[in-house]
Amino acid sequence: MHQPSAAPPAVRPWQVTTARAFPATADQVSAARRFLIALIDGFPAADDALLCLSEVATNVIQHSHSARPGGQFTVRTAYAPGHLRVEVEDDGGPWQPSARHHDHGGRGLAILSALTHWDTTEVNGHRIVWFEITA
Repeated sequence: MHQPSAAPPAVRPWQVTTARAFPATADQVSAARRFLIALIDGFPAADDALLCLSEVATNVIQHSHSARPGGQFTVRTAYAPGHLRVEVEDDGGPWQPSARHHDHGGRGLAILSALTHWDTTEVNGHRIVWFEITA
């Protein structure tokens, strides 16, 4: 299980930042992946970043208020040489990130923990799950 970090990661001199909102529907997970790959093509850990984005975006459409009609999620990215930060903001709501052993799903946060430094933040009722990958 993820343990929140004691301190935020070091501030990086982010050079490129961009954001895009997506309707919170299953077909938009692949659209979010296409958005990200267009921004990070050539980044050494691009495959890991895409996998992590897929896991977080899927959680949004399955477990947050974004799944309600008209809901959305926003993907924000920031890049610095050798570092990538991705944020996924949803419409908040209850979210149960644990899974029982026999469940088919529920491994996304374990994947995030294995591949990235990540955490969550709540702002004005919205949840932001962010992760950073160092190449």
